[in-house]
Amino acid sequence: MKMSLNSAELLARAMADLRIGLPIVLAQDDGLVILSTESAGDERLLHGSLQNDVCLALTARRAEILKARIYDGDIARITIPKTATVTWLRSVSDPSTDLNTPMKGPLESIRGGSAELYRMAILLARRARLLPAVLAWPVRSAKKYAQSHGLTCIDSNHGNALNLTTRLQAAAKAILPLKNWPDAKIHVFRVVDGSEDHCAVIFGQPAKDEAVLTRLHSACLTGDVLGSLKCDCGLQLRAAIDKFRATGGGVLLYLNQEGRGIGLVNKVRAYGLQDLGYDTVEANHRLGFEDDERNFGTAAEMLQQLGFLRVRLLTNNPKKVKILRQRGIIVEERLPLQVERNRFNDAYLTVKARKSGHLL
Repeated sequence: MKMSLNSAELLARAMADLRIGLPIVLAQDDGLVILSTESAGDERLLHGSLQNDVCLALTARRAEILKARIYDGDIARITIPKTATVTWLRSVSDPSTDLNTPMKGPLESIRGGSAELYRMAILLARRARLLPAVLAWPVRSAKKYAQSHGLTCIDSNHGNALNLTTRLQAAAKAILPLKNWPDAKIHVFRVVDGSEDHCAVIFGQPAKDEAVLTRLHSACLTGDVLGSLKCDCGLQLRAAIDKFRATGGGVLLYLNQEGRGIGLVNKVRAYGLQDLGYDTVEANHRLGFEDDERNFGTAAEMLQQLGFLRVRLLTNNPKKVKILRQRGIIVEERLPLQVERNRFNDAYLTVKARKSGHLL
């Protein structure tokens, strides 16, 4: 019996390959070979840069920083100069080196032809928590090429699954004794596509026929665990638990979406850019990401599986309210979650309000 992989399984395999530096193939009739400029080794990058019609695909955010023309809407295809080296490829892809290698242009952008597979390549890199920059070159008979070279092949139709709502499976649950909460319960949800697990912690015995006090909290290693003063994450987490205690219970959804969904490595890269004077939104844009790459639909599915369909939401972010309502959760009230400012997070909080619409 031949075992075939579904779209989610193929995409998970492709993202894993990109993360360890392997090329993958994107196929229509013909197709593209793509390589992550961040994870691929020097030898593979050099090999790729020597192929016919090779280009460097970047987000429009990154192309704008590099003063490259943008002909494809949200992405740009940059011609690889004949003199390009591996160092050049990495420097164009990674903004953390911009001050070390400021002279990269002028860059020539490709105009015309379909950019669909290049756009898919960028999205795969982003979902793999890699810098959204890929080396890409066309190949004929893409599926045969992938098979003969032992590479994962993604049909362009599979790319539609990248934009589908994340599906979760309840994986484990247990009593989790916490300070002042000896009967707290933890529920862990596994993501069907193989990405990071998420969890819910239930404090007390909230009634499922009433609006439960709820906090959607994205993981923040630096703030939640290390107590960083650079953000308000750890402060908000502890403030939410204090509110659960004061009101007799609640639900904490702890979403594994570090750095507003760009991953820990890219978050720390953004921190480095902030050290150079860029604010948190500007830093994300320079890296090639949007202001916020998180998926709050995951939280709605968690609540539905737990049986909580009405919430009183602890948040300053109106986007969370909007997404939950769109996904069938009744948000009866938004409750602000104010925390103390300090000299390290003051500008960060101001930018969240001014550029990201947070209600502070």
